[in-house]
Amino acid sequence: MTRDDGSAATDGGSTRALPGREAAVKIVAGFAVAVVLVYLLGAVIGWEDTLARLRDADLRWFVAACLSTAVGLAAWAKAWQVVLAEAGTGVRYRKLLTTYFAATFANYVTPLGQAGGEPFIAFVLSRDTDANYEESLASVVTADLLNLLPFFNFAVVGVGFLLFRTSLGDGVQNLAIGLGLLGVGIPAIVVVGWHYRNAIERVVVGAVTPVARLTHRVSVESVRARIERFYGSVDEIAADRSRLLYALLFSYTGWVFFTLPLYFAGLSLDLPLSLLLVLFVVPASTVAGMVPTPGGLAAVEGALTWLVAALTAVTATQAFAIATVYRLTSYWFALAIGGAAALWVIYRA
Repeated sequence: MTRDDGSAATDGGSTRALPGREAAVKIVAGFAVAVVLVYLLGAVIGWEDTLARLRDADLRWFVAACLSTAVGLAAWAKAWQVVLAEAGTGVRYRKLLTTYFAATFANYVTPLGQAGGEPFIAFVLSRDTDANYEESLASVVTADLLNLLPFFNFAVVGVGFLLFRTSLGDGVQNLAIGLGLLGVGIPAIVVVGWHYRNAIERVVVGAVTPVARLTHRVSVESVRARIERFYGSVDEIAADRSRLLYALLFSYTGWVFFTLPLYFAGLSLDLPLSLLLVLFVVPASTVAGMVPTPGGLAAVEGALTWLVAALTAVTATQAFAIATVYRLTSYWFALAIGGAAALWVIYRA
């Protein structure tokens, strides 16, 4: 099957988006290592006390946290639908919602997250719609960039609250500074990458050229065409500012509901946390998800425990219990519904 531009629907990046046996083995191994690390973290802090506290958790707040996670993902899927519509690809929301949950699953099982989820979701979109792979990938990248804005805005609000209300230790202060640098640095990188796209294209083509000389599977012209189609798709999406603002509304809504599970986790254990504190802790712990374990397992739990214990009056055991409830209702719950959606997407394809 070919697109109107003559490129095969299953060539290049789209076929590589499908996980092979080797990738599956690496994912399973990554989960095994991460689970062991989580167990060791709990062993250091105290599993007995933590489990005793978890047994007394209020299930109503636990369910509220799970529902909040689902609503957050649904809002992000709506933002993505708006971006796709702007690119000329209309997809029914119910269908796209399932696809977005499947993409979340791909993100959460792949070390370093987005590197696995974005190509997978672009592949699924190119199969389910009239969009080619580059158009699909452009829409995914644009939606992800929109979601970064509320991420950093929430982090800045949380940092401002902490600086105003409390004195930070060196470790937390350095993390707050790091979040601020990320908030400035990543948008700057995006802007530079956009303005100097011709230079980026030359660098990529220059890197591909020696490979193309060694194998017929890689074509310099094909790579150049893909890059140009990708940037052209982003140009098309960014043309209507009002639609992008509409998408941003759902991006912010998604982040609100993605943050609330930590607040509900505290309530479920009768250890209430400030909402403004949560606005800092969730983005800060998300940064720990950049470690090479699926979904940042162990690193996120450790970061959450350290931050909550450092910034509140709770003990390390209580903080670890809060972190555990939060991860059960955000990461593991999203993994479960995303896994079911991924199976359905594969069956549907």
